[in-house]
Amino acid sequence: MKVLRRSVSSGGRQKGFTLIEVMVALLILAVGLLGFALLQTMNVRFTKSAQQRTIASNLAYEMIDIMRTQRARGSNFNGISYDSFSGTPSSACISGGAAAPSDNITRWKCQVTRDLPEGKAQVVLSPAGELTVTVRWGDSTWETDVNKQVTAFSVTSRL
Repeated sequence: MKVLRRSVSSGGRQKGFTLIEVMVALLILAVGLLGFALLQTMNVRFTKSAQQRTIASNLAYEMIDIMRTQRARGSNFNGISYDSFSGTPSSACISGGAAAPSDNITRWKCQVTRDLPEGKAQVVLSPAGELTVTVRWGDSTWETDVNKQVTAFSVTSRL
C-alpha cells in the first residue's frame, strides 16, 4: 500500500502584510497623532491662561504693596475703577523709584493695560481698612461667547 503525500506549496502562504493591514495601521497611527496634536494645542491654551493669571496676581499684589507703603494716602487709590483705564498713556509704564500716589497709579494702570489683553482693574478701600483689588482681562482662548470672555482675579487684604 502506497501512502500519498501532498506537498504544500509555499505559494499558498502569505509573506508580509496585505494592503488592508497597512491601511488599518496607518489609520490607527493617524488617530493617535491627531490626539497628540489636540493635546499640544490644549497645552498651549492652558499655559497662556496660567501666564495671564500669574500676571494678574502679581499686579494685584503689587497694588496692595504700593498702598501699604503709602498707607496715609490710601484714599487716593479709591479712584481706580474699570472706567478709569481709558486713555492710559503707554509711556507711563516706566518706574521712577519713590513717586507720588498719582504717579504710581498711572504706572500701575499702564502695566495692567500693557500686560493683559483688555486689562482693567478696580481698587476698593473700605473705611475699616479692608482692601479689595480686582484685575480683569479678556480671555478669548476659552470662550466663544463674547459675554463670557472676561476673566477676573480678586484679592482682599487689610492695610
